[in-house]
Amino acid sequence: MIMTMSRKQPGFDWLGRIVAPGCLIFVLSAGRLYGAEADVRRDSTVAAIEQVMPSVVNIATETIIQHHDYYEDLLRQFYGWPGVAPRSQRSISLGSGVIIDEDGYLLTNFHVVQRASRIQVKLWNGKEYEAEPKLARPGSDVALLKIKAKPGEKFKAIQFAQDDDLILGETVLALGNPFGLGGSVTKGILSSKNRRLSSDTEPLNVQDWLETDASINPGNSGGPLVNLRGELIGLNVAVAREQEGMGIGFSIPIKQVSASLSHFFTPEWTDSLWFGAELKAGPGPLLVTSLVPGSPAAKAGLREGDEIVRIDGQTVHGLIAANRLLCSATDHTSQLNVRFGHELRTLLVRLVPLKELIRQKLGCVLVELTATNAAKFGIQPGAGLLIEDVEQGGPADLARLQQGYLVTGIDSQKVAEIKQVAEILSSKKRGELARLSVVVPRRLGPNQIEYQQVVVEAQSR
Repeated sequence: MIMTMSRKQPGFDWLGRIVAPGCLIFVLSAGRLYGAEADVRRDSTVAAIEQVMPSVVNIATETIIQHHDYYEDLLRQFYGWPGVAPRSQRSISLGSGVIIDEDGYLLTNFHVVQRASRIQVKLWNGKEYEAEPKLARPGSDVALLKIKAKPGEKFKAIQFAQDDDLILGETVLALGNPFGLGGSVTKGILSSKNRRLSSDTEPLNVQDWLETDASINPGNSGGPLVNLRGELIGLNVAVAREQEGMGIGFSIPIKQVSASLSHFFTPEWTDSLWFGAELKAGPGPLLVTSLVPGSPAAKAGLREGDEIVRIDGQTVHGLIAANRLLCSATDHTSQLNVRFGHELRTLLVRLVPLKELIRQKLGCVLVELTATNAAKFGIQPGAGLLIEDVEQGGPADLARLQQGYLVTGIDSQKVAEIKQVAEILSSKKRGELARLSVVVPRRLGPNQIEYQQVVVEAQSR
């Protein structure tokens, strides 16, 4: 307790010093000089963990593996034994992830959810949810999932660090689900900001990963690596020479994670709408980082380096929110308020459905295979795209493509989804050739059809 008194006569204070008339004397109660004593255990590490832990999830995946017995195949082939249904085996694996959006989008490693037939996530408070895979970039080992939650249910999202805001030797924390134990934290330092493994025999032949001595054990993959501000600086991925117990851990840096998010959260991939620009993920201004010539974004007047401030009158808060606003616009048309330096502009952009983009470029309509159509070709759904209609006099017609043909690849890339075709065609200029791998049916008799694989060239419009 602190008390004050004003003296009218000269005198002495409680330490024996002379006090002039009119001076204030402070009387402090013993033990209250600094107020209640702070808990010395609550340092920056504890604060960061408390901030981040609600955003960390444990991931359990279930994979159904079907296999044939080798000897049964031989007996069936040479002795006519009846076919035996393939045996199924269930495989369970564990990993980690981190929530990046209040609506339940989360990130993990691609290798954690690859080939999973079922994904279940568990939050720090014990709640469990099913999750569905959305997109993945195998080359960067980053995958995007979405929690199947009740309408309106919100989640705690982690904060991103700036792309290059890394200090060599700074304290870092790795959070995740090692060995399936549940939420766990390890502490270390940032040992390298761009580790490059040069030997082809190394288990992690990947460049520019973060290195830390914070333990990253089996099950930590996909969990966050954070700084003492509780900001995401990396996505944990592996430990080098795990069998030797060296404990050198690696994380995908936030710069690469942000690049994956910029690719994931585009109208093309989330809503099958052609926009033609990628926006910067993470904190800071929402900048246009790349632009496809001739795209709706380019035609509207967007330029690389533009900052999108508002969409349809609403202030933009981050990449995911901006993508949501663009895709929900009436008639796919949005008004953008953009800034470049001190220059302010208002633009009108109309997004184009991807099927319409393909029709504009090639003059044909492609549809994804149904199980029935796939059976006609003797293939599995997802092995190609069926030509449903051909525009007379268009590029596809001039290349002699017909309704009922099957497109399996473009420019040596296999295609199974409309999005893949649109992504390849969107960057092609007028007159540029597209090499299409096509399966052509040819009737040999009343009940006999032969399928022939050919490659044709069509000029993009």
